[in-house]
Amino acid sequence: MLPSVIRSILSVPGSSSRFMAKAEAVDADVVAFDLEDSVAPREKAAARAAVAEAVGTFPKHGRLVYVRPNDLDSGLLEDDLAAVVRPGLDGIHLPKVHRPATLVHVDHYLTLLERLAGLPAGSVRMMAWIESTEGVANVEAICAASPRLVAVSVGSEDYAASLGVSRSAECTELAFARARVVNAAAGAGLVAIDGAETWGLHLPPESAHRDRFWQTCRAVRQLGYRGKFCIHPDQVRLVNDAFAPTAAEQAWAERVVAAFESARAQGIGALSLDGAMVDLPLYERARDLLQSSARLRAAPA
Repeated sequence: MLPSVIRSILSVPGSSSRFMAKAEAVDADVVAFDLEDSVAPREKAAARAAVAEAVGTFPKHGRLVYVRPNDLDSGLLEDDLAAVVRPGLDGIHLPKVHRPATLVHVDHYLTLLERLAGLPAGSVRMMAWIESTEGVANVEAICAASPRLVAVSVGSEDYAASLGVSRSAECTELAFARARVVNAAAGAGLVAIDGAETWGLHLPPESAHRDRFWQTCRAVRQLGYRGKFCIHPDQVRLVNDAFAPTAAEQAWAERVVAAFESARAQGIGALSLDGAMVDLPLYERARDLLQSSARLRAAPA
């Protein structure tokens, strides 16, 4: 299962023992060992073996361990899953999910592998990468395709390529995909995670890149995304902070909840607070924010 709050997913190349060791000290909510894009073809087999070993030995400290295997059409997915489905694996982050049948196929194979590994049925969860125009067109059906699915992610670079455009600083080419994916995820009760930013690898304080990365995180949070994919440890702390409630948001939510519950005890269904109407939907949003904040404080360090 996903942690009660998920903000950051750190991608770690399965072909780099150095990066895999460094990931032990990174405070990401999910550590995702990668067997796909970050691994050269000639290193695939060795990376698969290394990740399979890491799945069972990585010190979690409250984090989850996921693996991004190669996609279904690569011819490598079945071997990847057979190697990594073992005790210690929380889920897979499946790339290039263009249609719901992909998740159905992988779900059935995971059921078999869980039985062979002695794992509880359904214990290996899935996140799906939506990385093409076809995937965006099918995203509602994808979100309903498997009970294992807990989250969907927008693959920004591949999606832009499928449109035939380049990535821009304004991210206008992603606007439709981001909106449709997050809406489909919310409608299905799933978490939406934004894709990686390949330009923000080093984010020193007071840098333009750091500010741009922060603003990108806050913008997609406003759309409804719950977190962001990270490809460098420097991005993780910024993501964790950007997707956590601010002190001002916390104070606002506390005031709204207190005022609404006091009014409801008096038989009043809506009230005015600071010149704005507070009704049940606003109360529920404030209550959810406080619950999210409480789960963050309770999460293991």
